[in-house]
Amino acid sequence: MKTRLAIFDLDGTLLDTVEDLANATNHALVQCGFPPRPVPDYYTLVGRGIYNLFRAAMPPEGATEENVSKMASFFLPYYGAHNCDCTRPYAGIPAMLSRITAEGVALALASNKYQAGTEALAAHFFGGFRFLRIFGQREGRPIKPDPAIVDQIMAADPSLCKEEVVYIGDSNVDMQTGINAGVRTVGVTWGFRSRAELEAYAPWRIVDTPEALAEAILEPFGA
Repeated sequence: MKTRLAIFDLDGTLLDTVEDLANATNHALVQCGFPPRPVPDYYTLVGRGIYNLFRAAMPPEGATEENVSKMASFFLPYYGAHNCDCTRPYAGIPAMLSRITAEGVALALASNKYQAGTEALAAHFFGGFRFLRIFGQREGRPIKPDPAIVDQIMAADPSLCKEEVVYIGDSNVDMQTGINAGVRTVGVTWGFRSRAELEAYAPWRIVDTPEALAEAILEPFGA
């Protein structure tokens, strides 16, 4: 059996976005009267949607829903204007996508980044690739690790079965998403989290380079 669909996380998997996310969140923190956070803090703060990012970045005593809304009002326009200042694809990612699509593997994105931000970065950096679906955090939809996002992507091609799908990400949230969805999961070590965090979820594969990721995706498996 061969993989027909590769579903990718975005931040920390295809794109190194942490500095732009940190700068936008720090801008919002300062505007709300809170101290900024060091950029390395954001490697563990991001990945659970922007509202959870705001709650985690604020001092505990300030993390009210009113302040979450205020943070969003400052973050969204700033990030929209600066989301490509420092963000880049990880080395080898475009070549990996080209290789697997040339072999007939379809692409999709499943991110906890808000929908408009997910679409904007996908168009800017990967506009030359066709994605079956591009899904981020959407109003009224559960975020990862809820498996609904995988099911919604697969619904775009009813001929797919879960054995033909692989989910790729860099964090515990991603590993949980793949497990919850019942699809093979690959952890990548070049992103925001540690190998140990990935290993704790016993994914199908853990890879250290985009080249190795392409090999895993194209590897025949099962019966």
